[in-house]
Amino acid sequence: MSMDWDDLKTVLAIVRGGSLSAAARAMGTTQPTVGRRLEALERRLEAKLFERETGGLRPTPLAHSLIAGLEQMEAGAQAIQRQVAARDTGLGGEIRVTSLDWLGDEVIAPMLADFASRHPGVLIELINDTRVYNLARREADLAFRFGAFTQENLVDRHVGDVAYALYASTGYLQRHGMPDPADGFDGHRMVLLERAAGEVPHESGLHGLAHRARTVLHGNGLRTHLAVVREGIAMAMLPCLLGDREAGLRRLPLAETTSVRAVRVGYHADMRDTPRLRALIGFVAREFEAIAARLNPLA
Repeated sequence: MSMDWDDLKTVLAIVRGGSLSAAARAMGTTQPTVGRRLEALERRLEAKLFERETGGLRPTPLAHSLIAGLEQMEAGAQAIQRQVAARDTGLGGEIRVTSLDWLGDEVIAPMLADFASRHPGVLIELINDTRVYNLARREADLAFRFGAFTQENLVDRHVGDVAYALYASTGYLQRHGMPDPADGFDGHRMVLLERAAGEVPHESGLHGLAHRARTVLHGNGLRTHLAVVREGIAMAMLPCLLGDREAGLRRLPLAETTSVRAVRVGYHADMRDTPRLRALIGFVAREFEAIAARLNPLA
């Protein structure tokens, strides 16, 4: 009996996702298509692979017995894809990049567009998402983020730094004055990251320094913080490369509040010698160096 690899990938996606809709999202297709593939495969096998139950699909013993073999097939197919991609010569081809929130939108995106404009044979796709993309499965070729990479067989490289400082609007400072570490920022207002994030590096210096400031908002994104500061309601820690370009904001000369976070890029070890990836990573690293020299953020 011949089996289509697409049908077998469908089984694996359903096992992992627990439903037709989750499998469809993972495979980039529609729920009816996934359902048809599953029904066709079960007819050819003359056996059920999943039991329908409230909230999703439960694998039958037969499906469970196939999982290990399907994962081995998937790993082999992915290794072949990476080897083929890594043999590409020149700077032509596609590069799929993932990053996070404002870092991807405000920093990485212009760099990628500039690189692609210089190399017409390169097509870059950028996806900003909090989800951690699996680089072994080539869900992305490169991932730019803060912090360490934990997936197996990945190479990661430090490409630049993002400096943070405390910012306030000119209107806020006219009403409240310059914050004074000696009195714990008494009478001042802060916007901080959501409490679920725990202690984050770029805000860690504020906890002891601004112990008398009132926190008026916890927000889970930089754009939230920037909007509050821009309106003159409170102060916040912002990346210097964004805060400095806001005409109505001032970077406050408080050395104790400055912080630097490293930006790293991760990619699968099989892709380390791919010319277009190496060229893009080098370009991004040089762009970060130029930003640092221009801003002199911690001066």
